[in-house]
Amino acid sequence: MATNNMHNLTTLIKRLEAATSRLEDIASSAVGPNATTNGVPSVAAVPTSSGTADPSASRAVTPKQLPEALPPAIEGFDALINGEVAAFVNMSEGLGGLIAEQSASVLRAFAAERKFLIITTKAKKPDIQSQIYMEILKELQAMIGAVNDIRVANRGSPIFTHLTTIAEGIAMLGWITTGTDPKPADFVTETLSSAQFYGNRVLKEYKDKDHTHVEWVQGFYRIFKSLIAYIKQHYPSGVTWNNKDGIDPQEALRQVQSGQTSSKAVSTPSASSAPAPPPPPPLPKFDAPPPPPMPTNGTSSTRGGTSDMGAVFDQLSKGEAVTAGLRKVDPSQQTHKNPSLRAGSAVPPARSDSQTSLSSVGKAPGKRPKPESMRTKKPPRKELDGNKWIIENFDSPSEIVEIDAKITHSILISRCTKTTIRVHNKANAISIDSSSQVSLLIDSLVSAVDVIKTPRFELQVFGTLPTIMLDQVDGATLYLGKESLRTEVFTSKCTAVNINVPGKGDEEDYRECPLPEQIKSVVRNGVVISEIVEHAG
Repeated sequence: MATNNMHNLTTLIKRLEAATSRLEDIASSAVGPNATTNGVPSVAAVPTSSGTADPSASRAVTPKQLPEALPPAIEGFDALINGEVAAFVNMSEGLGGLIAEQSASVLRAFAAERKFLIITTKAKKPDIQSQIYMEILKELQAMIGAVNDIRVANRGSPIFTHLTTIAEGIAMLGWITTGTDPKPADFVTETLSSAQFYGNRVLKEYKDKDHTHVEWVQGFYRIFKSLIAYIKQHYPSGVTWNNKDGIDPQEALRQVQSGQTSSKAVSTPSASSAPAPPPPPPLPKFDAPPPPPMPTNGTSSTRGGTSDMGAVFDQLSKGEAVTAGLRKVDPSQQTHKNPSLRAGSAVPPARSDSQTSLSSVGKAPGKRPKPESMRTKKPPRKELDGNKWIIENFDSPSEIVEIDAKITHSILISRCTKTTIRVHNKANAISIDSSSQVSLLIDSLVSAVDVIKTPRFELQVFGTLPTIMLDQVDGATLYLGKESLRTEVFTSKCTAVNINVPGKGDEEDYRECPLPEQIKSVVRNGVVISEIVEHAG
């Protein structure tokens, strides 16, 4: 009985093996070599239970979303971040303390600028004075401010020169707001000069003490050189926007802030079509475990490369949570808000020979002004404050700005563009600063009109005016009346200045008299004599 059962079991196993072999032959004949495309099984080649392909399955193919390739400009900026910027942050982590904290803010600033550049590839260019443009720049401005705040809050630190080097150099990210004057690459070069003033002090101090600090400064300089090369390759004349087929800037900002990336629906090709090209590389991800500190024995670590920067990159996607671990400085302890703290701060007990004061080396360069396009647009203001009229922030007003002045009133005009100003009655003095295309019409003045850094300036005098002073004015036209022919005009660093005087008769036109710009100086008997160059012909 047991023998029969074993015989039946053996027979059953042989029949199952034969059936399995037959099914495998059917499957191999039904599924061709092109049954998959890019690793995705072709639905049209999947056999049904009857051993034939289901034709309806091929109609159920759904598009496969593949990420869109990054523009070359963004890939180049990613290479900059993952290269020189990452190496600099790694070195800063090795130095630790405030330097590491400030370098993390530098990295966040570069990440914010990367978001700005991504938006430019997606959106049409908005008005630089619009709210959405300022909203796009908001994060970058905040990150640049954070770098400088660390410097300001630690004026008494022994590494204050290090912090100042970075605070001066971070202004290089403002190149995105420049155009052709100056060119973006030239702007970065000028910023490098400001950073080198302090960076070279660090080099001098540590060249014989700790070479790590020397490499740190040189690593920061390399960021400038790489950024200049990047700008010359991708944005030689300034940042370009997608004005042809770009989306709304508000929508582009929303997509970037939410982490969305554009994608294209790519239908899975059939088994008979050619295989699709490999997908583009993924977007760089700012995430990884925290980077280990750099070795302190002077040896540089090459293991891990840029992957060591993943920890810092990971923080960029956390928003405000990234600063949760930083110490909050109470406003009462902030020296820039409490002048009394600066006045009462103790002088360091001793300074090394290399830590000389700024006055012994030379006057430090002044703080670079923020580019005009990054400044918040303020509302126009016309106000009488005591005996002083304040006229500012007018930009192409539809009507003439009129002032009813008195003889004791002085008038200050600043940051006005394409504005016509009419001053009635006799005033004391008028000063115009940092404006453009301003036209001024006055009756009479007691003192003078002082114009500084105001190109394409126009002035018409109906009464008397003792003095006109022009400083750094490119293009000025002055119309004098018969009562103001004795007006004295002083110019400094000015070009294309013309004085129009009335003709001898009432019906004669004004006569244009250009002021000389070319001066010849010679030394005669030990005395320098300057003469106006006259051209004959």
